[in-house]
Amino acid sequence: MKVDADTCQDLGRALSLEWLETNGRGGFVSGTVAGANTRRYHALLLVARKPPSERFVLVNHLEEWVEVNGQAIPLSTNCYPGAVYPEGYKSCCCFTADPWPTWTYDCAGASIQREILCVQGRDLVIVRWRLLKKTKGSVTLRVRPMLSGRDYHSTHRENAELDSRLVESDQMVTWHPYHDLPAVRACHTGTYRHEPDWFRQVQFSIDRQRGLDHAEDWWSPGELTYQLKAGEASTLVFTTESIESLDVAALIEAEQEHRAHIQQSAPSSDPLAHRLWLAAAHYLSERGNQQTVIAGYPWFTDWGRDTFIALPGLCLATGRTDVAWQVIESFSAHVSEGMVPNRFPDVGEQPEYNTIDASLWFIHAIDRYLAASRDDARVRAMVWPAVKEILDGYRRGTRYGIRMDEDGLITGGVPGAQLTWMDAKVGDWVVTPRHGKPVEIQALWIRALEVGDMLARRFDEADYADRCRNDRTRAIASFRDRFWYEPGGYLYD
Repeated sequence: MKVDADTCQDLGRALSLEWLETNGRGGFVSGTVAGANTRRYHALLLVARKPPSERFVLVNHLEEWVEVNGQAIPLSTNCYPGAVYPEGYKSCCCFTADPWPTWTYDCAGASIQREILCVQGRDLVIVRWRLLKKTKGSVTLRVRPMLSGRDYHSTHRENAELDSRLVESDQMVTWHPYHDLPAVRACHTGTYRHEPDWFRQVQFSIDRQRGLDHAEDWWSPGELTYQLKAGEASTLVFTTESIESLDVAALIEAEQEHRAHIQQSAPSSDPLAHRLWLAAAHYLSERGNQQTVIAGYPWFTDWGRDTFIALPGLCLATGRTDVAWQVIESFSAHVSEGMVPNRFPDVGEQPEYNTIDASLWFIHAIDRYLAASRDDARVRAMVWPAVKEILDGYRRGTRYGIRMDEDGLITGGVPGAQLTWMDAKVGDWVVTPRHGKPVEIQALWIRALEVGDMLARRFDEADYADRCRNDRTRAIASFRDRFWYEPGGYLYD
């Protein structure tokens, strides 16, 4: 994806275009083409302490200026009450998302490139600047990191509890503003001057539109200075890892090879296919020793329903059958009372089970996995018991009034619980409860019984297969009788 100068220099359009980098551990980096943060979720170092959950924002932004022969020109952009300052977007002549977010600025004849990338499997973000076009005289870059230290759903305010001390060694600065959160380490190729200050009332326009608190205060510990030279890269790395030194060039090369490998696995040379294959990888994350699927950015973690709806496309269509298996195995370990989790909370140990359909999508995903892998032995040994537990749990009844009714269809629902994909809830008010027998749940149930029949016969459990087949026959007859509206030619909800 490439954005031209006209769009980059149109503030409204540039603020509306967002980019995303992920690290495969639940952490991510995101922002806008304009450079200004418009959401509380936009950040430069956002890590998951218990991947992919317990996410915290540690580094929010960079304030960047270049001096070309004494003329100061901003690269960064921020929004404040009634003002935009600085206005770095006015110097941006190009943005591209490939292979990672990259901006090119025209600064009084000096062409400067700025790149941001996450390193896979690590809580580590690299920012790199390069002088592409030489100019007479010196080109100096000044960078102020903006830090907070907060849950990613919240906002940060100036306070007296913040610890402004630092630990500095050769090309490494460590800040630890809040001792109950990880320290931030900055590995750089410039010079650092410690000069703490607060940047107050940064405005998040998207949060304002959503009716949320939309102002935040950032703490800036000091300033980094770089002398940009043609043919040389200047870098700044943020991480929570304990490191002595970094080979940044090697990290960037390895990340480039990693992304190229993903693109080359696409069955087509079409650039769109390459983008889709890379985009699919952004939704895969660690959970313990397994893999899971992120339900969406910027605020979701892994949700059962979304995971198993998306699994065939994210993993099986892209040839990641091993990842698909890890996701299936991970959720199967949490089957309880015939249900897979709806979601894993951001903070806490216990998964939540308020979903009527995630377990049925789970069974469908197992069938799709088996079709792609032909791995009967592993499915039989590891997840077939979970499939039977789900089918039997729905038959006899489980949480939230979910059970098979006398007509063979699935009913469910209790006051205060949202169980289907229409899961909006405001306080104690469930906006669309859909208690009873939602149409898509019946289709998923009939499909799950078909898969149960097929797997039981494959695994030499004829009695269980017959039970599934009989239940499916009864459910199909009831479905046709209750849901088809002949005069209109459609199904009831």
